[in-house]
Amino acid sequence: MAQADIALIGLAVMGQNLILNMNDHGFVVCAFNRTVSKVQDFLQNEAKGTKVVGAQSLEDMVSKLKKPRRIILLVKAGQAVDDFIDKLVPLLEPGDIIIDGGNSEYRDTTRRCRSLKEKKLLFVGSGVSGGEDGARYGPSLMPGGHKEAWPHIKDIFQSIAAKVGTGEPCCDWVGDEGAGHFVKMVHNGIEYGDMQLICEAYHLMKDVLKMDHDDMAKVFEEWNKTELDSFLIEITANILKFRDSDGKHLLPKIRDAAGQKGTGKWTAISALEYGTPVTLIGEAVFARCLSSLKDERVQASKTLTGPQGAKFEGNKTEFLEDIRKALYASKIISYAQGFMLLRQAAKEFGWTLNYGAIALMWRGGCIIRSVFLGKIKEAFDRDSNLQSLLLDSFFSSAMQDSQVSWRRVVSTGVQLGIPMPCFSTALSFYDGYRHNMLPANLLQAQRDYFGAHTYELLSKPGEFIHTNWTGHGGNVSSSSYNA
Repeated sequence: MAQADIALIGLAVMGQNLILNMNDHGFVVCAFNRTVSKVQDFLQNEAKGTKVVGAQSLEDMVSKLKKPRRIILLVKAGQAVDDFIDKLVPLLEPGDIIIDGGNSEYRDTTRRCRSLKEKKLLFVGSGVSGGEDGARYGPSLMPGGHKEAWPHIKDIFQSIAAKVGTGEPCCDWVGDEGAGHFVKMVHNGIEYGDMQLICEAYHLMKDVLKMDHDDMAKVFEEWNKTELDSFLIEITANILKFRDSDGKHLLPKIRDAAGQKGTGKWTAISALEYGTPVTLIGEAVFARCLSSLKDERVQASKTLTGPQGAKFEGNKTEFLEDIRKALYASKIISYAQGFMLLRQAAKEFGWTLNYGAIALMWRGGCIIRSVFLGKIKEAFDRDSNLQSLLLDSFFSSAMQDSQVSWRRVVSTGVQLGIPMPCFSTALSFYDGYRHNMLPANLLQAQRDYFGAHTYELLSKPGEFIHTNWTGHGGNVSSSSYNA
């Protein structure tokens, strides 16, 4: 008897919490897991007393679904998703909907969209952010794929998503094919950047200002009442003051070698692929790579020296405010770069992305949720064709207001030997972006000199010229590929 509104496959923490969230909003969910015993466990424990139903097999699950059938996959990205799709296809009818809520690579989502379209099935690849807590009480959802599926899932998705402002859901249709997963990938890249920026601020407080953990926690609590109000700043304050069972702070005991799941790396790779200078996220990924060379760094610390005898001479309170402004300015750069990448991908794939809606989707429920995203939404409301966030009046005046502090922090950190890959790359990008003339004219001349790659003149853009620089180089130029 078809009684379930939607099915979910994959009963790890995220899957279970999403089912309970849908149940809270009045939807009947059918739960299934490859290890079928997990279904019974779930029904007897976490889902006890709910309307959740279980399935003993995929056939059983499909038979319990109202049409068009809606099935969410929350399984490990990659082969597992393809395996389940292959098993589901013969059981479904035209117009049924498969939704992949895992962290899939956007190209896989595009491929699945295309192959399922041929089978008259609808496919949705949806980014889901917010961790287990978000899944339970309101995640940020970024669905993309076959637009015809949206009316059939919109109600469920927008009901369970986080709400902001006057109740706007942090979920809207993103775009075609892999757009939802691409947006989620950029979200994760920005998350890498935000986390690294906060780590650099912490490093400066700890090693330049010699602050203790409780004082640093207070500073982050104060910062959370300013423009920096965000989930990551809030949890940083909590982490800094947390004490272990022995009464000592836990943070200094944690090994400083960072792990990564790969989504930040994908963002950096896409940036290189589409020629977009997303430098801050790239540096955040490399900072994790450098941290993981812990044993090598321990060796290096015994022989490589930094600035000798240098110590901070300035006003501590003023420098803390400088750090806060540097963090804010660098964060603006990171988001500006992230949105540049979204714009480039939209051009590349012919997607129509609503940038204001994306900012709103990230405003709540997800890991990068912050007040700041409301400002991004307002910027795109002012101009939906905004080329760069830095060209919006609010953000350009924020940069103006922060840059003296930002430069002071970067130069002080450099003088005292503190690594600040993201603070400094953000400032370099800002300085590069605001220069109407960069030394790439010399670079073009070099390329033409050694490889006859040609160049354009300022007075005649679009016309490619080769010069015989040495008098014996000849006048034949190489084909004009972009290297």
